[in-house]
Amino acid sequence: MADRIIVLSNRPGTVKSIIDVNLSVEDKTPFKARSAPEFKDYFNLIWKELSHYENN
Repeated sequence: MADRIIVLSNRPGTVKSIIDVNLSVEDKTPFKARSAPEFKDYFNLIWKELSHYENN
């Protein structure tokens, strides 16, 4: 799993935000990592950043 997620803007592509990920999932498979309590928070944050483009 990534330690950092970079969200890009629409054209021209520039860095919109950088999200540092700190999940306690070192020994878990990606599927099991999704059950980590903080995963949902990161998921919602990322989709909030991306949803701006859906409305334009």
